[in-house]
Amino acid sequence: MLIRSVHPVELADSLCLPFLSFPVSAGFPSPADDYLQSNLNLQEALIHRPAATFFMRVEGDSMTGCGIFSGDLLIVDRSLDPVDGAVVIAVLDGEFTVKRFRRSKDQVLLAAENPDYSPITVSKGMDFYVWGVVTFVVHGLEA
Repeated sequence: MLIRSVHPVELADSLCLPFLSFPVSAGFPSPADDYLQSNLNLQEALIHRPAATFFMRVEGDSMTGCGIFSGDLLIVDRSLDPVDGAVVIAVLDGEFTVKRFRRSKDQVLLAAENPDYSPITVSKGMDFYVWGVVTFVVHGLEA
């Protein structure tokens, strides 16, 4: 899965939308009357470190098992250190890719979330570094 584009965060004065304070039922319907709470600021909810946060557009299907699909928008924080199991943006031999970061005592793996793809074992001769940690995925739903 490759990164199609990288965009720095441009902060607006605010992006506040109406917020309903109750959970949405995935079973039986629940009435929404009188539950409108306050506005929800998406910048505050999704972007914790604006100077280190970037948006990236994804291309490919190697991460579909964890809900990342081609065309999705990733929110990536470059200030976070990758931990085992995190979804990261890695640079491997000059190419951006999104993979699950796996670290054991003696090796680093970049694992896909699609059984059609084998994990990549990072070896000493490779040009490799973790560019950032994915914090959120934004994708639309088809009707």
